[in-house]
Amino acid sequence: MAVSATSTVTLSANDRLVAGVFALLLGAFLVFSAGLANSAVLHDTAHDTRHSYGFPCH
Repeated sequence: MAVSATSTVTLSANDRLVAGVFALLLGAFLVFSAGLANSAVLHDTAHDTRHSYGFPCH
């Protein structure tokens, strides 16, 4: 016999506002930092990140 349990979480208006503002700031950061960055900058960042994780890339 399978038992299914569900729970709900209620958030206050303040919690929803904080989450919405955080999502808005994160989205703006992604658009304006990665979306408008020079492609060489993005390549160099990805390249350095690969090296920092120990993955060879050349």
